[in-house]
Amino acid sequence: MKDPRFPELSHEQVSRLKAFGTIEDYEKPTKVFALGDNLYDFFVILKGAILIEDPYNNTTIVTHGKYEFSGDSGMLSNRSAQFHAITVDDTTLLRIKPNRLKEAIAKHSDISDMLLNAFLLRQQTVLTEISGGIKLVGSGKTNATYKILDFLEKNHIWHSFLDTDTEKEALQLLKNFDLSEGDLPILINSDSKICRQPNIDELARYSGVLMDFEDKTFDVLVIGAGPAGLAASVYAASEGLSVVTIDSEAPGGQAGKSSKIENYLGFPTGISGGDLANRAYIQAQKFGCNISIPHRAKSLEYHDGHFTVCATNDKIIKSKSIIVATGAAYRRLPIANIAEYEGSGIYYSATGMDVSNCLDQPVAIVGGGNSAGQAAMFLSKSAQNVYILIRGDNLGAKMSDYLVQRLEAAENIHILNHTEIIKLHGEHHLDAITISSEGKQRDMSISNVFSFIGAQPNTSWMADLVATDDKGFIYTGASLKPHNLTKCDIYSSREPQSLESSIPGIFTVGDARHGSVKRVASAVGEGSMAVSQVHQYLSEIF
Repeated sequence: MKDPRFPELSHEQVSRLKAFGTIEDYEKPTKVFALGDNLYDFFVILKGAILIEDPYNNTTIVTHGKYEFSGDSGMLSNRSAQFHAITVDDTTLLRIKPNRLKEAIAKHSDISDMLLNAFLLRQQTVLTEISGGIKLVGSGKTNATYKILDFLEKNHIWHSFLDTDTEKEALQLLKNFDLSEGDLPILINSDSKICRQPNIDELARYSGVLMDFEDKTFDVLVIGAGPAGLAASVYAASEGLSVVTIDSEAPGGQAGKSSKIENYLGFPTGISGGDLANRAYIQAQKFGCNISIPHRAKSLEYHDGHFTVCATNDKIIKSKSIIVATGAAYRRLPIANIAEYEGSGIYYSATGMDVSNCLDQPVAIVGGGNSAGQAAMFLSKSAQNVYILIRGDNLGAKMSDYLVQRLEAAENIHILNHTEIIKLHGEHHLDAITISSEGKQRDMSISNVFSFIGAQPNTSWMADLVATDDKGFIYTGASLKPHNLTKCDIYSSREPQSLESSIPGIFTVGDARHGSVKRVASAVGEGSMAVSQVHQYLSEIF
């Protein structure tokens, strides 16, 4: 049976693809792309073969034969090549540039299905089965290292991690490069180039996640790449609008932090928030959406018929309309020294990266919503005991019934009602917590706390621009009062559309919107619905 990661195109499919590229002959072995190359090309083998070689492990991963093809999902997002590709003697290839490949994918659905399925499977193989990629060296107990690991994981960036606290190889590596622990964390690429104490922006450029895009006025700018923003990106791009999407962290938003979503339509066995976001991220780019991470919107202006957003990384983006999908962030626990332990004992998501830290240890989860319940089920597979701390007395008040039943049935999950954390203890890393339960205080030896308490909207950058409620959630549609509306020709002739803000042309979807349901399915629905309203707005002004 043919490996689905390495399918063969039909003769007819290859004939159609020839319209998008050029045919090249290679008499002798030639490296057609190398690890680290940006905007590397896609190849179909017409004769001979291409060897995909892994320089990290000095192995040949696969040999592509006739009518097979090179590439993975990184090609759609302009990430750099992860391996070398070398022809054998007497090889003929069809070379297709990345922009032309996207055209072919958009035009031919059968080719699109085959390529994208293979690309996703190849990416999964690289991330889970092959050691290598960007090497991160640092202390697993520090916030700086955690932030980098978190970014690498959530953005599906191939990497390996050497923990200086537990691995002798890490300390030897520092010695070999004449580095000290004061230089940590460090990144090392395949050419042994070192980046000391990188910030997230440097890491994004280093890994190719931060991409450049045209300096033009787009039809729509989507701010935020959670479920709502990604849905808007997919629908807008698939309907022919020019779209750019930015996010400050990674695709997925709050949903991306969910270890398993079981009540999302069409996935009866569940899907992790990270996998769902990654598929949507690739899907949006398939239709031509430009997605760049990390960019955080800082300010907004309107002039000459378009909006101008000033974002981090010195990016100025002009767009005819804006979809705000910035979501909401979990609030910090009201404890004085909590900042000292964020990333070193206090966490705001529970992902595969966290499982090893919790192996056979007790953990605490604060919060009573679905995210807290999903995290508890996920961590219970590796943790000794999971304690869910809620201030109320009814776990089912904010959590789906199927999750409540599973939590109550699990032997190593314990629900502590009327309970909150009041103190944190530990030097450099969390070692213990003090809880207050029904007026009584006691210490618990817990070094990993996962917080999922009430959210606050990521809308402060729009302060005094659009109408919001007292918590910062943006009013849209029927929730707007006449005095909220911007005085303009558009609102003098019609009411705001259901997802339109107090400024025509600015739409809000998902968790940042006043009155939103705070569920993945509703966020996706709002994101897709907003695109039809964008069309209505564009028809009015252009």
